[in-house]
Amino acid sequence: MFGAIGNPDHDDSIRIIHKALDAGINFIDTADMYSRGESEEIVGKAIKGRRDNVVLATKVNGPMGDDPNQRGTSRRWIMTAVEDSLRRLGTDHIDLYQLHRLDPTVDLEETLSAMTDLVRSGKVRAIGSSTFPASALVEAQWIAEARGFERLRTEQPTYSILNRGIEREILPVTEKYGMGTMVWSPLAQGMLTGRYRKGLQPTTHRGGSFKHYSDENRLDVVERLIPLAEESGIKMTHMAVAFAIAHPGVTSAIIGPRTMAHLDDLLAGADTVLDDALLDAIDEIVPPGTDVGQLDMAYQPPALKDAGLRRRATGDRTAA
Repeated sequence: MFGAIGNPDHDDSIRIIHKALDAGINFIDTADMYSRGESEEIVGKAIKGRRDNVVLATKVNGPMGDDPNQRGTSRRWIMTAVEDSLRRLGTDHIDLYQLHRLDPTVDLEETLSAMTDLVRSGKVRAIGSSTFPASALVEAQWIAEARGFERLRTEQPTYSILNRGIEREILPVTEKYGMGTMVWSPLAQGMLTGRYRKGLQPTTHRGGSFKHYSDENRLDVVERLIPLAEESGIKMTHMAVAFAIAHPGVTSAIIGPRTMAHLDDLLAGADTVLDDALLDAIDEIVPPGTDVGQLDMAYQPPALKDAGLRRRATGDRTAA
């Protein structure tokens, strides 16, 4: 949320990061594509002089220009992108370098080979993935074992009360392979703040920019969750983050404050613990393993996005 996509004030963004670090947060996650590198630049300024106290993570894959070669997870682009990220972050190494999405145009073996070379060179300490399907996580582990490559040590999926799909396969897989799981958007892109309600026009920073904000099913669930939080005496935001942390397969929940007030609110709920009765009540509203709608930026397999991958040529569609 730092830079053009969120808070364009560099000094204010740096103050937010410093307050988070002072409060005991020691993990910072960003990506090269966030505000086309501006987010990494802000993070680099913020951690200057405090680098050794931070576990620093960034990602590669997203477009960094109009040139189709300025994206993806090919060896060529990874080797270029990591140098750009190191420069923007003002550091000589990245603690966790993550594949931002699965790149269906590149063989996973090529990607892991390049990432392994970065670890062996000392520029990267560990590698991970973000929003990978379970099949790709398993394939990556098998490739690493067969080829002697670095293993994916972490996965970063979306997880919230509204998006519980990872409970079916992703979390069991990451637990099986001993991977850390750092979930993003525990507030469901702000829908679990209580500011998005049925019949109200969104007035927040992102209001209306994504289709999932107007998803009637998601809004219906929010309307049921708000009184549940009120009856429990827990703020909606605190309940949402505590829910994500309650799962034994979740290592940490990534927060994305855009303002100091957002950070203050989330820090105030850091010690919130949900009891079994409240978790059971949430299960009644959103059953385990269920996604209520889908975030616009969620992973979509190529076969779902490209009709040509799921439809035979017209002349080949007969059953005969």
